[in-house]
Amino acid sequence: MKKKTMMIHGGQTTDEFTGAVSTPIYQTSTYQQDGIGNLRQGYEYSRTKNPTRSALESLIADLEHGTDGFAFASGMAAVSAAVMLLNAGDHIVVGSDVYGGTYRVFTKVFDRIGVKSTFVDTTDEEAVKAAITEDTKMLYIETPTNPLLNVTDIERMSKVAKEHGLITVVDNTFMTPYFQNPLDLGADIVLHSATKYIGGHSDVVAGLLVTKNEKIAEDLGFIQNSVGGVLGPQDSFLLVRGIKTLALRMEQTEKTTLEIVDYLNNNPQVTAVFHPSQLSDKQLAVQKRQASGFGGMISFDVGSKEKAELLVKSLHYFTLAESLGAVESLISVPSQMTHASIPRERRLELGITDGLVRISVGIEDSEDLLEDLKQGFEAIH
Repeated sequence: MKKKTMMIHGGQTTDEFTGAVSTPIYQTSTYQQDGIGNLRQGYEYSRTKNPTRSALESLIADLEHGTDGFAFASGMAAVSAAVMLLNAGDHIVVGSDVYGGTYRVFTKVFDRIGVKSTFVDTTDEEAVKAAITEDTKMLYIETPTNPLLNVTDIERMSKVAKEHGLITVVDNTFMTPYFQNPLDLGADIVLHSATKYIGGHSDVVAGLLVTKNEKIAEDLGFIQNSVGGVLGPQDSFLLVRGIKTLALRMEQTEKTTLEIVDYLNNNPQVTAVFHPSQLSDKQLAVQKRQASGFGGMISFDVGSKEKAELLVKSLHYFTLAESLGAVESLISVPSQMTHASIPRERRLELGITDGLVRISVGIEDSEDLLEDLKQGFEAIH
């Protein structure tokens, strides 16, 4: 089954109880039992299992070529569930250029309860190997990274992880299962902030995990049920609906994105452009090998905090907002928004300058978006 078809026909395509083409929103907390412990279709309590959530989980498992999917109330809840596979005293090697919320939960929450982290450039194999200790149990990767769009070789890093007995987690939010499938490249768990491209309409907050490892699936299921940060049926329904147009949205978004990248590269007011298509030859080769596209995220530097602030205020079609991956184009200044939780010294060390601007390209007409950017840059002359 081709990807576009799987978006429509993957997972549980019709409601097993009624035959409804779209799985209904099962807005229920509990289910009648036919006898003590005699459950209908395995449903007893919606924290444990809900038909609408099950439809979503089976769909994302198919799209990521896994066997088991798990839906959570946010992307950070999904990150946290993955880390809960570990024990106090364990250690994680984490990509240095990651979403600010990921950095925050590793350094301010999990570090406090005994799960330590070391942040390294996961594009550097030797740096990753050097960071691994006898306590290391997990390798956590974003690729492309947020916000500098660096690309890690998933297959190579997964091999390194396996050599050391580590669980490899890959955040696939930016690429989506339409462009990239980390499990096929050796990862153990693929993670999505489904708030972004999976949902695609700025109307749901959610997180997803997928694996094809039987033991990991069993453990994640236990954690999901025990901790209880599950996704509700209404939001599960919205994600299933969003996925149906994911392929079309990603194709349109990427087409416009490449046009904007070309414009920014030829704009003398831009000092640097960050997009997977603009990487070094080595990283570009990795991206082309492990993904079928470049995605819809662009970061660029305008040289100062003042210019960045003036630019975002001057635009009409790029909405100043957190998040990404929506049908509408969004713009942000990472140093003051998505990555503000990272200390400034650390941000500058990573290359997240005060003048860095990040845009998530939507599905508006490309000419309108380019004209909007042009008039915005005129305002910061």
